[in-house]
Amino acid sequence: MYIVEDKVGAIALMLAALCFLGTWPAVMTLLERRGRLPQHTYLDYSITNLLAAVIIALTFGQIGGSMHGMPNFFTQLTQDNWPSVLFAMAGGIVLSLGNLATQYAWAYVGLSVTEVVSSSMTVVIGTTMNYFLDDRINKAEILFPGVACFMVAVCLGSAVHSSNAADNKEKLSGSSSAHIVMTRSIMDESGNKCNEGEDIENSLEKGIKHSKLTKPNAGTAEFLIELENTRSIKVFGSSTILGLVIVIFSGFCFSLFSPAFNLATNDQWHTLKKGVPHLVVYTAFFYFSVSCFIVAIILNVIFLYRPILGLPRSSIKDYLKDFNGRYWAFLAGLLCGFGNGFQFMGGQAAGYAAADAVQALPLVSTFWGIYLFGEYRKSSRKTYMLLTGMLFMFVVAVAVLMASSGHRKS
Repeated sequence: MYIVEDKVGAIALMLAALCFLGTWPAVMTLLERRGRLPQHTYLDYSITNLLAAVIIALTFGQIGGSMHGMPNFFTQLTQDNWPSVLFAMAGGIVLSLGNLATQYAWAYVGLSVTEVVSSSMTVVIGTTMNYFLDDRINKAEILFPGVACFMVAVCLGSAVHSSNAADNKEKLSGSSSAHIVMTRSIMDESGNKCNEGEDIENSLEKGIKHSKLTKPNAGTAEFLIELENTRSIKVFGSSTILGLVIVIFSGFCFSLFSPAFNLATNDQWHTLKKGVPHLVVYTAFFYFSVSCFIVAIILNVIFLYRPILGLPRSSIKDYLKDFNGRYWAFLAGLLCGFGNGFQFMGGQAAGYAAADAVQALPLVSTFWGIYLFGEYRKSSRKTYMLLTGMLFMFVVAVAVLMASSGHRKS
């Protein structure tokens, strides 16, 4: 079994986890913006997310022989360690709920703000819990200033969202095409037809044909309108409060999964019988991912037949036939699975509180949001200044949290 024992190795794993965990949301967002149903994408993602845990368990968890108090993966599967297994599975359940919630929040408040708010909540709540669960092996005088940096970053993230939303509203207010699309959206939601319905239909069709001939530049009103026409979750005419509520729910779920995993691997509450070894990180991650997979499959199959947020109804048959973007969804699952696994491997070595530095993943997500999706293009100077401040605070926060790394004695 491979064990990370030094701080340098732990930090390297955290940095790899940071890149992976910051990239997979961008892949999922890309598919939603191209019109693929989120239920289909999440089902594909869940398969490879579990596959990543199996690969980690069968490789890192089986390399070499068992160590004292650290049995190999297959050995632990037969041991009486169910209290720790249940903690690991509880962590997988809340992570699955959080990931599922963010999939819908991305459409309402954007990739960057969703990751900023949820990640900062994870650090403020989860890191504090991990610090005490880890018997304070991390340096408090360094750790908690890092947590404070995350709190500043979430405030700046909210301000960025508010400023950018105002910028987009101003862009759309001067566009007649936007008025047509928004009017149509309101009509569909109310179920009423007006006398000008045919004119709206004709104008909308002309606008769509025109957009196919001339691709609009990112950041323009026409770009926002085209995005609304192609994406699977329609957001025009919706309140951003709904998106923020979803983000807060996901942040609360994310803040619990790491402490639950910590309890599973270190048994701070002494729930295991005397003489039973603690779960090694690879076994705990396997059970963690199994429960994550089960919850995701159950909920998304329900959402196929009983969709939420105005999405169209689908079915298992439709899902199996939908190959549009399937391999991208598989990639997202692998990135998230390996990212979580590396985070836990680093946390077991250097402390789970320090490993929460990977929650600076909005640094990576924001890069993809700007590069792939044109977020914040043609925004106001105020928005750019707030965005720069937010990213700077995240850079400081991740450096400070990694600097607080300790060394687990056992």
